[in-house]
Amino acid sequence: MKFSNGNWLNKEGYILQYPMEVYDVRKTEKDLTIYAPFDHIVHRGKTLDGGMMTIQLSSPIEDVICVKMFHHLGSNNKGPHFELNKKDVSIEIEETEDDIVFSSGSLHAKFNKKDVWNLGFYNNEKQLTSSESKAMSYILTDQKNAHMREQLSMDVGELIYGLGERFTAFVKNGQTVDIWNEDGGTGSEQAYKNIPFYMSNKGYGVFVNHPEKVSFEVGSEKVSKLQFSVEGECLEYYIINGPTMKDVLGKYTTLTGKPSLPPAWTFGLWLSTSFTTNYNEETVNSFIDGMIERDIPLDVFHFDCFWMKEFEWCNFEWDNRVFPNPETMLKRLKDKGLKICLWINPYIGQKSQLFTEGMEKGYLLKRPDGSVWQWDKWQAGQGIVDFTNPDACRWFEEKLEALIDMGVDSFKTDFGERIPTDVVYFDGSDPMKMHNYYTYLYNEVVFKLLERKFGKDQAAVFARSATVGSQKFPVHWGGDCWSTYPSMAESLRGGLSFSLSGFSYWSHDISGFEHGTTPDLYKRWTQFGLLSSHSRYHGNTEYKVPWIYDDEAVDVTRAFTKLKNSLMPYLYRNACESAQTGVPMMRPMVLEFPDDETCHYLDRQYMFGDSLLVAPIFNEKGIVKYYLPDGKWTNFLTNEAIQGEKWHTEEHGYMSLPFMARENSIIPVGAIDSKAEYDYADGVTFHVFELADGKGTAADIYNIHGEKAGSVTAIKEGSKISFRANNMPDSYSILLRNVEKVDSVSNGKMTYTEQGTLITTKDEAVQIHLSE
Repeated sequence: MKFSNGNWLNKEGYILQYPMEVYDVRKTEKDLTIYAPFDHIVHRGKTLDGGMMTIQLSSPIEDVICVKMFHHLGSNNKGPHFELNKKDVSIEIEETEDDIVFSSGSLHAKFNKKDVWNLGFYNNEKQLTSSESKAMSYILTDQKNAHMREQLSMDVGELIYGLGERFTAFVKNGQTVDIWNEDGGTGSEQAYKNIPFYMSNKGYGVFVNHPEKVSFEVGSEKVSKLQFSVEGECLEYYIINGPTMKDVLGKYTTLTGKPSLPPAWTFGLWLSTSFTTNYNEETVNSFIDGMIERDIPLDVFHFDCFWMKEFEWCNFEWDNRVFPNPETMLKRLKDKGLKICLWINPYIGQKSQLFTEGMEKGYLLKRPDGSVWQWDKWQAGQGIVDFTNPDACRWFEEKLEALIDMGVDSFKTDFGERIPTDVVYFDGSDPMKMHNYYTYLYNEVVFKLLERKFGKDQAAVFARSATVGSQKFPVHWGGDCWSTYPSMAESLRGGLSFSLSGFSYWSHDISGFEHGTTPDLYKRWTQFGLLSSHSRYHGNTEYKVPWIYDDEAVDVTRAFTKLKNSLMPYLYRNACESAQTGVPMMRPMVLEFPDDETCHYLDRQYMFGDSLLVAPIFNEKGIVKYYLPDGKWTNFLTNEAIQGEKWHTEEHGYMSLPFMARENSIIPVGAIDSKAEYDYADGVTFHVFELADGKGTAADIYNIHGEKAGSVTAIKEGSKISFRANNMPDSYSILLRNVEKVDSVSNGKMTYTEQGTLITTKDEAVQIHLSE
C-alpha cells in the first residue's frame, strides 16, 4: 500500500507520524524497549497531547532479532498467530552516550540516540539494512483507520527474492506485492502461496509476522526502500542474519518449521485422470496398462475431482455410476505397485449429503447473523469447513480415514485460497487473519492424519495453497498454468521464488493445465517436469498420457522417468538434507553461486540439488541459451565437458538438454530405474566428474527411511585418485566420467565404456593411477 506522493508529500487522506528520538529506554535480560515520541521533547509541555511509538527488540533464536513496533498496545490482537519455534537466547545490550546496541549472535541492532532517528542492522560490522528517519510510521486515514509501516533501506545492487510462489519477475525489485492468497492461476500477479518473508542477495532476510494482508513495496514507492505495512496498531518483523542466503533459509525454517521429508515413492512419476475428462475404471486401467506396456515407470495414480458425483464435492464417496466397486479397483491398482491419490477440497456443496450434517452440527463457517456462509462459485451453494472447530476437524478426518482404509495413500488438497472475511469462526479467530492462515489448518489436518496412519516421513499431500509454516506439510504444486512456453517459464519463476520462501519440494502440471498442449511442448515440459523435485502429468480437458501425442513423446517420457528414478540415490540425499536444513532441492542459481553476480538474475535455469544444473528449453526450435558458473561442467546425458563462467547457446533434440554436472562432484546412480523407491546403496554406481587436484569431495547415501546408510569420499593428488567407501554393500561401482587413460587400479576390476572408465569393487578403499 502506498502512502506518499513523490519524495516530499504524503497522499491526501493520510496522516503520518514518526518516532523522532530515543526518549527513554527499558532493558531486561531478554528484551530492549525504546520509547520514541512523535515529537522532539524540548520541554515538559511536549510530553502532553502527543503520540508515541514503542519499539521492543527481542531474539527468538540466535542471529535473529524481532522488532515489535506499536502505537496502542491494547488494541484487539485476536489470532490466529503463526507457530514459531522460539528458544531461550542470550542477548547483549550495550549503551553509550551516542547509541544503544541490541545483539543476538553476530546480528546487531543499533539505535542512534543523538542525531537523526536511525535503527541500523549489522552482521558484525557490515551494515545489512536500516530503518531511517520517517521510515517507521503510524498512519491514520481520514476514516480513522490505522496502519503501521516500516521502510528498510536497500543498497546499491541489492536484489530481493521470495515472498512466496510468485509468477511475476524472479527479482522482486520494483514490484508491489500484497500477501493475500488468491486463486488467480499462474499468469497474474495473484498467488496461491503468499509468504511474508523475503531474502536479499546481501545475505539477510526479513519475516513479517502477520497472517493477515501485508503490503510490500519493493522499491516501488521509494526506490531505495523496501516498505511493508499492515492495518492496525502494531507491526512485528524479524531480521534474519545469514551471512549466506542458505544460512538465512536455515534460520527462517528453524523459526517457522523445517520441511517434512516426503516418502521416497512421491519422487516417482504421478499420472492423473485430469480434471474435466470423462473417465471410469476402464479408462484408468487403459492408462496404467498403457504405461506398463510401453515400459514407462509409474509410481502414483491420481483421481481428480470427478471420482465423486458432480455438484457433491465433497461427499467423499465414489461415484458408483463409474466406480461401482472402488475397494476392488484400488486393490487391483495397488497390486500393480501403485500408490493412490484422491482430489479433495475443504468446501462442501449443498447437494452433498454432508452439507446438512455439517450445517446442523456447526462444522461450517457462519455469517455474523448465524447463518451458514454459502455461495455458488465452484460448487452450487457450497459451504466451507471450519477447521478452528475441533469436532469439525475430527469429522473431516473420519471421512478421509475411511478412504485411507480403503487403500488411498495421499490426498491432493486443492483450493483453500478464496476464504471469505465476512464470517465468524468457531474459536473467534480474526477472519482477516484467517484468510491466509486457513490453508495451514486445512493441510495440517490432512497431513497429520496421513502421518498418524502411515508414520513419520511417510505422509504427503499435494497442496496448492500455503502460508508461513506450510512447508511442514509437503508437497506443493504450482496451480493452473497454460499450455504454452511462456506459462512453462512463469511456472519455473514461481517455483524458484517459492524455494526462496522456505519450501523445499515443489511440482507443476507437466505440459500445462489448460488445453492446447502440442507434442513439442509436451516433450519439452516432460524434460523439465521429470527434472523437478516432484513430477505429475495433469490437465483440464485433455488426457496427459504420452501416446496420444506421438510415439516420440512415449520415448521421451520413458527416458526421463527412468533417468529420474536412477538418480534417486542423489535426489533422495538432497531431499533428506533439505528437510534438515531448509535449503530447497530446486535451487535458484543465486543460492548456490552467490559470488557470481550473473547468477543473481537467472530464472530460466536452476540447480537440481547441489551438483546438477538444469536449463529447460522454452521454444519449439530446441535452442537454449544458458549460463555456467566458473569451473568445468559435464553434460550428464551427452558426456560433453565444457568450460564455465560464460554463456552457451545450444540446440537439442527431445532426448537431451543442458543437464550439467558440476566439477569435483560425485553423483550416485542407482541400479534400478523402474521405480522411485528401492535400496539406493545396492549396486550403486558413483559417477565422478572432473576431480580437482588436492580438493576432496564426497557423497552420502540415504535409505528410503531418511537415514544415512553409507558414504564415499574421493581425492585426486596428481595422477592418483584415492576412493574410500563407508558402510557400503558388498559391491559398488565407480565411473570416472571422460577418463579414458588409467594405468592401474588396486582392489577393483576396470573396464572402459563410452562415458569413461568403470571400476567395480567390493573393497572399502580403491587406488586409481591415471596415465600421465
